[in-house]
Amino acid sequence: DVIVTVDGPAAAGKGTLARALAARLGYVHLDTGNLYRAVAKAVLDAGGDPGSDPDLAVRIARNLVLPLPGAGALRDERVGAAASVVAASAPVRNALLEVQRRFARTPPGAVLDGRDAGTVVCPEAGLKLFVTASAEERARRRYAELRERGEWRMFGEVVADLAARDGRDSSREEAPLRMADDAIRIDTTGVPAEQVLDRALRLAEERLGRPDRKR
Repeated sequence: DVIVTVDGPAAAGKGTLARALAARLGYVHLDTGNLYRAVAKAVLDAGGDPGSDPDLAVRIARNLVLPLPGAGALRDERVGAAASVVAASAPVRNALLEVQRRFARTPPGAVLDGRDAGTVVCPEAGLKLFVTASAEERARRRYAELRERGEWRMFGEVVADLAARDGRDSSREEAPLRMADDAIRIDTTGVPAEQVLDRALRLAEERLGRPDRKR
C-alpha cells in the first residue's frame, strides 16, 4: 500500500493539500491532528483539564474509533489549544500511534497530514511533504478562517496563539514538529492551492511510479 505524509505547522495549508491530493489519487485521508483534537474535546467535555488529567486523556485515546464524528466541532480554537497540550503527552501519543498506522495501511493508499506523520507515524512513507508558509501568511489565513466561522478575534491574538502553538509543537520532547530528512519542502506563501496541488501531484508521479489519479 502507498503512504503519503504531509507535515507542517498550523495554517500552512497542509490539510487543504492533503485532502485534495488524496481525492485526486483515490486514496483515503486522515488529519492526524483531529485525533488529538478529538481527545482534547472529550477531556474538556468531561470537565477535565488537558494539562493535568493525563490518565483521562489516555483512556479516551485508547477508545477512539475512526472515522471521527462531527469533525467541524473540532476546529474550535479552544479545542485546538487543548489538543496541542494533549499532543505533548507520550502516553496519549503512544495510544494513538497504532490507530494512525493501521489507517495508513488502507488500500490502495493513504495520505496522512499532521506534525509527525513522516517522522514518527510512517517513516517508511513513499512520499513525504513538509508544507510551510510565512508567519504572517499563516496568521492571515487563520484569522480569515475564524471570521468565516463567526469567531471574532483580534489579529494580534491570532498571531500570538500561532506562535505559542508553534513553540509547543517544536519544543515538546515527544515527536516534535520537524521536517523529515527525506521530505520535500513546499512553501505555500502567496501560492494558489491548485498550484500547490499540481506540484504535489508531479512529485507523487516521480516518487510513487505514476499513481492513478481521479479526474
